[in-house]
Amino acid sequence: MSLADELLADLEEAGDEGEDGLYPEGEEGDRLEDIPEEMEVDYSKAESVASIAKLRNSKQFSDIMEKISEYIGKQRKNSDVSGPVEADPEYRLIVAANNLTVEVDNELNIIHKFTRDKYSKRFPELESLVPDSLDYIRTVKELGNNLEKCKNNETLQQILTNATIMVVSVTASTTQGSQLSEDELKQLEEACDMALELNQSKHRIYEYVESRMSFIAPNLSIIVGASTAAKIMGIAGGLTNLSKMPACNLMLLGAQRKTLSGFSSTSLLPHTGYIYHCDVVQSLPPDLRRKAARLVAAKCTLASRVDSFHESSDGKVGYDLKEEIERKFDKWQEPPPVKQVKPLPAPLDGQRKKRGGRRYRKMKERLGLTEIRKHANRMTFAEIEDDAYQEDLGFSLGQLGKSGSGRVRQAQVNEATKARISKSLQRTLQKQSMTYGGKSTVRDRSSGTSSSVAFTPLQGLEIVNPQAAEKKVAEANQKYFSNMAEFLKVKKESKM
Repeated sequence: MSLADELLADLEEAGDEGEDGLYPEGEEGDRLEDIPEEMEVDYSKAESVASIAKLRNSKQFSDIMEKISEYIGKQRKNSDVSGPVEADPEYRLIVAANNLTVEVDNELNIIHKFTRDKYSKRFPELESLVPDSLDYIRTVKELGNNLEKCKNNETLQQILTNATIMVVSVTASTTQGSQLSEDELKQLEEACDMALELNQSKHRIYEYVESRMSFIAPNLSIIVGASTAAKIMGIAGGLTNLSKMPACNLMLLGAQRKTLSGFSSTSLLPHTGYIYHCDVVQSLPPDLRRKAARLVAAKCTLASRVDSFHESSDGKVGYDLKEEIERKFDKWQEPPPVKQVKPLPAPLDGQRKKRGGRRYRKMKERLGLTEIRKHANRMTFAEIEDDAYQEDLGFSLGQLGKSGSGRVRQAQVNEATKARISKSLQRTLQKQSMTYGGKSTVRDRSSGTSSSVAFTPLQGLEIVNPQAAEKKVAEANQKYFSNMAEFLKVKKESKM
């Protein structure tokens, strides 16, 4: 056996196990028998609608409608019910009427398919233009063989929207359908009348059930409505059985109860029953409906247990539970809170050790900005700067070498950051400044244009000897620091 065959076998076993406990005895067989048989039936070959739709002429339908006519004029109070509610005769009528509405819906689907198969000979495109079954049946009854009735028809305007009427009239002018015979028209008219009569009976049953649910299950009716409460109570087998049922099973009541009469089943939602399709849950966005159905099923279980013991007949528990449901619905639909922009947290780096001392201060003074660099960095407002180099465009010297700095006070020169000259350089510069005239010897790397003529402030032009100062220094050195020199004056100490 291949892997795909094993997987299919496992899925079939899981499906069989899941269906065993989901439906009561006898119900599963009916559900499985109804859908495939009706999908295989071709209603276009049926002679009349009465041969396939037999509910309206059945004894069960007529008996239930007669009893409803009897009870609908009577007023009931909560005090009239004593003991188990299932023993009340009107309660049994409500359960039977509720089950009858499900059969009426199935019958309407059968009649709709019969009408569609018959009328597709005249107007095959109408099925896709009017998807609703009752609207389709009313439209077929109004049009008949004459498709020109689409234009300016007040009765059709009460059934369809103006946009749909316009599309139907345009499509009817180009349809390829053929005329129907008198017998076919008579069959269609009979089917349409039966469908409208069944729909009217269904609404009458709903009105009666809703009017009686207020004294049988007031708290449950407040939460999901009288119609839905009657449906789930009828399919559960009574209010006592409903109160014993867990919420997870109550949510599945009514799942896949409606036969589709050959329509596609892709639109069916799995594990969704009457509670999922009630107005309370359907008012929410689609992504919250399953979550809401679980919440409503849990509250319905509590309300049914209160109703089964005939407590809170005024519906106070039901109002409290419904208010709690609405509060949670509002909480789910609240927009998320706006995220506040938080500043970045302080860095976790520890405090660095600060080095101090004389050496560190000297290093900072040595590496600090000098006055020359400060002037080079300073710019004058509203003045075009000249480039310092032709290669480096945009590089200027700032206020260096400019006379007017625009400052009132003279800049204070910081002695710590002032450019320094070493002592040896100071001695060399001092030595050079003492000589008069330039040097012309090659050894001293003097300029060749140096001369012995010097300008003095006293005598003007004066001829001096350039080596005179050096000669004096050499004589002094030879006198005092020569290797052959002796001490000139030595003071002798007297001996004691």
